[in-house]
Amino acid sequence: MVLKSLVVGMLDTNCYLLGCAETGQGAVIDPGSEGKKIMLEIRRLKLKVKYIINTHAHLDHISANSALKGSTGALICLHEKDLPLYRNPSFRLPTGTARQPEPDWLVKEGDLIELGTLRLEVLETPGHTEGGISLLGPGVVFTGDTLFAGSIGRTDFPEGSFEQQIESIHSRLMVLPGETRVYPGHGPSSTIGRERETNPFLRR
Repeated sequence: MVLKSLVVGMLDTNCYLLGCAETGQGAVIDPGSEGKKIMLEIRRLKLKVKYIINTHAHLDHISANSALKGSTGALICLHEKDLPLYRNPSFRLPTGTARQPEPDWLVKEGDLIELGTLRLEVLETPGHTEGGISLLGPGVVFTGDTLFAGSIGRTDFPEGSFEQQIESIHSRLMVLPGETRVYPGHGPSSTIGRERETNPFLRR
């Protein structure tokens, strides 16, 4: 598996480049900004990008969709419940943003995103937004703004729900093996086991 993390934009969003080592087929997870920077790394890794996957529709996770789709022709993936937010974001960065292309694939729980021999399973993890998803791969899970190292995503936006987010984390993420590596939308990586034991927001 090819995996590269890039920090992009004013909110230091983690953008992940993921690919199959055998075929070179790849995906970009949460291209929040700096499309040129992301494309340079795609070319360096020699990835053939099939999918642009948004874990949710906040601007700091989607703002380079248009640039990357124009350069790669990749399909944009998003959960249907985040479509209203995607089309009319509830908050805007100071510099504004161009309108993004419509999603090509409205993913849902259990969908498999195939990249050569590599598969990502879609997990519905609402709470930060109504259509928030996580992506489960071999030994890894990309959690967007649902779960962070030592914290969780904020839920004080109109589309957020603290109770729903906590339930998503416990029912969809904490049931994964403890050694599963957590790659969040912001900040450092962690493991499910570490978050299960030490994350103060997950103590019942």
